[in-house]
Amino acid sequence: MADTDPALSNQTTDDPNSLETLESQENTLEDSPSSQTAAAPENTPAGEGTPPPPQRDNLLKQLLKGFRERLNIYLLLLGLVMLIAGVVILIAYLQTRQAPATAHLQTQGLSQSTLDQLANSDATVGSSQSVLNVESSAVFAGQVLIRQNLEVAGNLQIGGTVALSDISVAGTSQLGQVTVSKNLAVTGDTAIQGAVTISKSLQVNGGGTFSGALSAPQITTSNLQLSGNLVLTHHITIGGSTPSRSSGPALGGGGSVSVGGADTAGSVSVNTGSSPAAGCFVTVNFTTAYNSTPHVLVTPIGSAAASVNYYVNRSTTNFSICAATAAPANSSFGFDYFIVD
Repeated sequence: MADTDPALSNQTTDDPNSLETLESQENTLEDSPSSQTAAAPENTPAGEGTPPPPQRDNLLKQLLKGFRERLNIYLLLLGLVMLIAGVVILIAYLQTRQAPATAHLQTQGLSQSTLDQLANSDATVGSSQSVLNVESSAVFAGQVLIRQNLEVAGNLQIGGTVALSDISVAGTSQLGQVTVSKNLAVTGDTAIQGAVTISKSLQVNGGGTFSGALSAPQITTSNLQLSGNLVLTHHITIGGSTPSRSSGPALGGGGSVSVGGADTAGSVSVNTGSSPAAGCFVTVNFTTAYNSTPHVLVTPIGSAAASVNYYVNRSTTNFSICAATAAPANSSFGFDYFIVD
């Protein structure tokens, strides 16, 4: 039995990974006469002249093992990359949910050509989540409707009339001219540097302090208290209802008396009749009683009244003009009175 070719044995041992070389050599061995001669007969005893086992299965196992090792490394790297990508996506998603709504607003520029197109047509620019930036000055010839809040970062200058249903000013405001057609309620202090013109009534529920002069064509008050002198540069006109009167026995038979004026000041006209007697000519009853007995000043009118020996009785509700002696019969005279509390 012939031995295996040493060159073939050395080549197989030195280069086990060369599959194509082994296959070509195997085909050569099968076709060579020495290979056919080396085949053992069927009756050859076991263990005598047996060729070495083929190396093809071992080589395939080694190739599969190397491929599996490389494949495991690639799968490990791929899994690591996918894990990092998932963490990045999760962090970005959480930051997106926590970001304020204004972070999603998209800015959009408005060029001059776009402004020219908007001037001659109706158009919708952007969306409710967009910000419109106008870098140039804008002039609106028609009306402008703002459905939501208006925020002005700079000064606001309005050349025409401003109509507001409700205005709330938290800071300082400078107004050149303000016309209020309805009620104006000011809860805090108000300082007015210039003149104030009120076309209708002014009602003040609390106290009022004027450091300067107060000029008014007419002042109506229920109670006037002066801490200083009262200076009058014009006449004093006394108003009010005319008090009632009652005649006294000093008028005589057929005599009469009349009263004109008010509780504060007025005149009394006396016409004596026949046989006047000493006593009172008239009693004047006040329309409104005084808080205490007032001071009554009576002045005779004319020489006829001056010749009468008159005197006054007074109380909180009335006063009387009387004569200590009988007045001349069938005579006419009068008295003026001025009363202060």
